[in-house]
Amino acid sequence: MGYITPEITGKFPGYLSPSAGLKFADVPNGLAAISKVPAAGWGQILAYMAFCEVSQEQTPGTDAYAGDFGFKVLTAADPAEKTKKLNAEIANGRLAMMAIIGMFFQDGLTGSAWGDWANYTASPLRAFENELGVQAPVGFWDPAGFTADGSVEDFKRRRATEIKHGRISMLATMGYITPEITGKFPGYLSPSAGLKFADVPNGLAAISKVPAAGWGQILAYMAFCEVSQEQTPGTDAYAGDFGFKVLTAADPAEKTKKLNAEIANGRLAMMAIIGMFFQDGLTGSAWGDWANYTASPLR
Repeated sequence: MGYITPEITGKFPGYLSPSAGLKFADVPNGLAAISKVPAAGWGQILAYMAFCEVSQEQTPGTDAYAGDFGFKVLTAADPAEKTKKLNAEIANGRLAMMAIIGMFFQDGLTGSAWGDWANYTASPLRAFENELGVQAPVGFWDPAGFTADGSVEDFKRRRATEIKHGRISMLATMGYITPEITGKFPGYLSPSAGLKFADVPNGLAAISKVPAAGWGQILAYMAFCEVSQEQTPGTDAYAGDFGFKVLTAADPAEKTKKLNAEIANGRLAMMAIIGMFFQDGLTGSAWGDWANYTASPLR
C-alpha cells in the first residue's frame, strides 16, 4: 500500500522536514525514497517498530504471539465470519509478500516504482521481447536470468527444448484425462500376455502393467520422432516445425496467435502433468483424491 497510495492519491502538502527544507513532494516513490528520508525520520520509523514489538507480551501462547493485538475493527461476532476474515488476511498477506518483492525487483531494474519496462533500456532481455511466448500479463518473464547474457543461440536452444517438452506434456496430460472421461478400448492390449486394455490402470500405476514389447514400441516411436528429420540448429525441425500443418494459418497474425497459444498451453501442461504425478504418487489416484491419502501429516 505504501508503494501504491502515493501514485494514486498524491502526497501530503507542505514539508516532511522543515529544518531540512524537505517537502513531501520531494520524496520519490519506491526504493529511491530511501536516500531522501532524513536521519530523524529513520529514528522515528525504528522507534515505532520497537514500540510495536515491545508494547505487548509476545511470548508463545499469548494472543499477541498469535497475531491478535486487540485491533478489532475487522473482526466479527460470528465465528464462521471471523474465520473467513482471518483466512482472507493470511491469503492477502501471502499475495502481498510476493507483490512487494516483485515491486522491489522491478523498481531496482527500471528505476520506477511501477516497473516501466521502457525505462530499462540496458536490459539484455530486449533481444527477445518480440519472440513467440512473450505474452501478457508478464511479458518476457525470466526470473532465473537464463537469458541475462543475451545469447541468441542459447535462447533458441532453450526455446526448442521448451516447445518439445510442452508438446510431450500436453500429450501426457491428455493421456491422464482421456481414459477417465471416455473409458478404454475394448479387447486386448497384448493377446499373448492375456492383457486387456481394461486391465491397465490410469496414471503411474500403468507403468508396471505395460509389457516389455509395449515399451519397445514406445521407445521406437520416440526414436523415430527424433531421427526422422534433421534437427540441427537453424533447421525448421529444430524450431519445432515438423511439417504438421493441421493447426496452421495462411494469415501471419493468426499463425503467430496459434504458435503463441501452443507455447502457453505447453507451459500449462508441463505444470499440470507434474502436479498429476505428485497427486497420483501421494494418493494412488490419477485424479489425486485427497480422501485416499490417509497417511498425510497435513491432516
